Amino acid sequence: MKGSGAAQELLKGVRLMKNASVRIERGKTIYFDPYMIQGCENDADFIFISHSHFDHYSPDDIRKVSRQGTVLIAPESCINQIKSDGFDNVFAVRPLESYEFEGLRFSTVPMYNIGKQFHTRESSWVGYIVYIDGISCYFAGDTDVIPEMKDITADVAFLPAGGTYTMTAKEAAEAAGMIRPKVAVPMHYADVAGTMEDGADFLKELDKSVEGVLLK
Repeated sequence: MKGSGAAQELLKGVRLMKNASVRIERGKTIYFDPYMIQGCENDADFIFISHSHFDHYSPDDIRKVSRQGTVLIAPESCINQIKSDGFDNVFAVRPLESYEFEGLRFSTVPMYNIGKQFHTRESSWVGYIVYIDGISCYFAGDTDVIPEMKDITADVAFLPAGGTYTMTAKEAAEAAGMIRPKVAVPMHYADVAGTMEDGADFLKELDKSVEGVLLK
């Protein structure tokens, strides 16, 4: 991983996996939208699901990272599907709410498209801001640039940059400029949508006040 010493400290224990799957290990082990997991980690304390599309809610991959006691957190609209797939210990959330569960604080942010219908606001799908080990991490999920981003405060932002279903690289850089995290990491490119060039384009478009880091 390239980046300043400050960025490396903020991203300690962070892995960007396939598509928009992020793993954070800092005291607790957290996964966001696990997908195309290689092997069986079985180490998750918490799994956050942003929405129900196959590349974000993957029952097989959830089983690969789950262990006894793992907490699965997902939007209310996904809960029936998740429970029908055999998962228990599931916690339902709504947009624009704050929560604390088993010692972990987090809040939810709306996640939706503007001008396309892949992810509608009415679905009440979410991104997350998670507070772990003194650091706040924003996981955007599959979103476009939305007005709610101006109210987000986070040390690290994971932003989709592959276009088609989400923001383009240029739009993701615009979102980072609204949020102004200390570090911005592009995701959701070069797997399901987008190309490897999207990561480089994101860095080129990024405001100089925000440090961009590629983990792919």
